[in-house]
Amino acid sequence: MLKRYHIPVFLFVNKMDFGGTDKATILSELKQRLTEKCTDFTHAETDTFYETAALCQEAWMEEYLETGSISLNHLQKGIAAEALVPVFFGSALKLQGTEMFFHQLNRYTMEKSYPSFFGASVFKIATDEKNNRLTYLKITGGTLHVRDSITYTDNSGNTHSEKISQVRVYSGAKFTTPECIYPGMVCAVTGPSHTYAGQGLGFQPDKTDALLEPIMRYGIRLPEGCQPTDVWEQLTQLEEEDPTLHFQWDTQHQQIQVQVMGEVQLEILEKLIADRFGLMVQFHMGQIAYCETIVAPAECVGHYEPLRHYAEVHLLLEPLPSGSGLQFASTCREDDLDQNWQRLILTHLSKKTHLGVLTGSPITDMRITLCAGRAHIKHTEGGDFRQATYRAVRNGLRKAESVLLEP
Repeated sequence: MLKRYHIPVFLFVNKMDFGGTDKATILSELKQRLTEKCTDFTHAETDTFYETAALCQEAWMEEYLETGSISLNHLQKGIAAEALVPVFFGSALKLQGTEMFFHQLNRYTMEKSYPSFFGASVFKIATDEKNNRLTYLKITGGTLHVRDSITYTDNSGNTHSEKISQVRVYSGAKFTTPECIYPGMVCAVTGPSHTYAGQGLGFQPDKTDALLEPIMRYGIRLPEGCQPTDVWEQLTQLEEEDPTLHFQWDTQHQQIQVQVMGEVQLEILEKLIADRFGLMVQFHMGQIAYCETIVAPAECVGHYEPLRHYAEVHLLLEPLPSGSGLQFASTCREDDLDQNWQRLILTHLSKKTHLGVLTGSPITDMRITLCAGRAHIKHTEGGDFRQATYRAVRNGLRKAESVLLEP
């Protein structure tokens, strides 16, 4: 994940006071299992260190051969560019190696420059003990003051302008409430009510790709007397707070299902539901969360026309590269179908979990484009387009060549 998002890394190997630990063996294993760029910084700026670091870049080798060292600025830039992964060893409990680690961390990192205009990235949604909604931010530009108004678009495309009522800087469970927060800092704010994890504020764009895709699906067994519709509303709060959770309604088994990474996350979820909502839930046997996609484009049509109802939807299904998820678009002319109907169709496409035809697993990695549609001037209602849209997707999946995707 660090490689994927191009995040520079410093490693600290803890518990080196344990018997039988060998620094050379551990470093060799790190190089083998993580990256050859792992370099022992315990004795930085020695001949042995420079000889090892010089192997990482040709320019560094030339500099080392000419001067016998590598400049601090080059090492800083190399770490930032992921050409080098500094490794430190010690024991945090006994404060062995920790002071040097923090000193070298400060020495070999460069202070980032930020723009003067406001930007922030939302990385978490939570609630405190008084049920206040907290939006956790990292400020990526400008400053944010208490009582500032921020304007943003929520997941449904609606625009909101809301004031920051409080800024919190946490240290463990305790927090301070400064009047202003600066670039590079992390904080939680109260006030915004429709933010979501991965959202960009100000100039910051949204993060469109998920960090982790759940690989297991479990059915939730509710306590006797609980209504699934009531529990669903509560569980969606947890999904908002943790984007790695995915709840969905299984029409075939008439149960709520959740996608998680495995049993550890399941145990945490079980306790969280009990603590937050007082519900003692259980889980059915887990299943691998397969997905389906198509290998070639497919055109499809969906009709819905019982007595005094009419809707017609034309769609184009196209495969996308792995990891793209589902994307939706419209090339339909307003002369053919009013813009309100088009928005409604796109909403029906994006809100429903569409199932493939091979195993009934959710579809992914495709673009669904609305190409055309028809409505009756008297007999068309919103629900008619919902039925026509779902039928069009089903028709297209049956016509296309589908493949099963493993997590």
